[in-house]
Amino acid sequence: MKALARLSAAAIFAFGLAGPSARAQSPTAPMTYHTATVSGLKIFYREAGPKDAPTILLLHGYPSSSRMFATLMPLLADRYHLIAPDYPGFGQSDAPPASQFEYTFDHLAQVMNDFTQQLGLRHYVLYQQDYGGPVGMRLALAFPERVQAIIVQNAVVHEDGLGAAWEIRKAFWRDRAAYEDMLITRFLSLSEARGRHLGSSPHPERYDPEVWQWEAAQLGRPDQRKIQSDLFYDYRTNLASYPIWQLWLRRFQPPLLVLWGKYDSSFIVAEAEAYKRDVPGAEVHILEAGHFALDEKVEEIAQLVSEFLVKQKIGGLTRQSVVR
Repeated sequence: MKALARLSAAAIFAFGLAGPSARAQSPTAPMTYHTATVSGLKIFYREAGPKDAPTILLLHGYPSSSRMFATLMPLLADRYHLIAPDYPGFGQSDAPPASQFEYTFDHLAQVMNDFTQQLGLRHYVLYQQDYGGPVGMRLALAFPERVQAIIVQNAVVHEDGLGAAWEIRKAFWRDRAAYEDMLITRFLSLSEARGRHLGSSPHPERYDPEVWQWEAAQLGRPDQRKIQSDLFYDYRTNLASYPIWQLWLRRFQPPLLVLWGKYDSSFIVAEAEAYKRDVPGAEVHILEAGHFALDEKVEEIAQLVSEFLVKQKIGGLTRQSVVR
């Protein structure tokens, strides 16, 4: 765990300046469900697509799981190998109590690295949403040679993306005892889960309420309050790492696709364009969607992802490709 954190901070300089070297539809592509034992933990993951195809590693956000990618994976699985794990403490993976497992982003990234190594993933496209951003950037800094491209969906690496909601969160980091009960109680609530999905969307009828009901039920499990409080308290380390992540992006210039749901009430749309300061060639798309843009725009996102990866010569179109 600490070794990965140290390597991440130094990796920018250790690897030099070299960078990494019409949607295909497959609505019936099968998805399979697995569990790998990693560092003594059972890590659940979804898998779809041929194992010899380019891999997309899908890293989920809070308070979701690999479940958030369930509609996207079949749409890309005729051309790509998709792997979507649940972090410890999330979804179907083990959730040891916080007294037995250190819930930090460094530790989650370490477990995810061990997971990818156990599965033999030597190269991958990182797909990062929300908490997937901090996890993915730690992997990228530590092992840039593995990263073929990065896809960002409402994940932040600049303070440009932090809206007004972050003032109370920053207060929590300054004085955890004073703000924890108010902030974490709201963080775990059903109404907050609903709000994360709907944001300011003018089309609430497009959202399935069972999604946030499931998330709220997951957050109601034993020990989740302490787990999520510890992890969100550690989120302050992500802000401290933003300059390092920005420097890595500027130096390595990875192929970068930014997909931004503009109705996100937490991460504001200014972040999408901020990525172009670091990677001028980044492809940026502002979507009529919220924080979990796949809720509302899964087919559009699948098309954009496939077209982007084809441009990067990662995989290709099939005879089933949509003609625009």
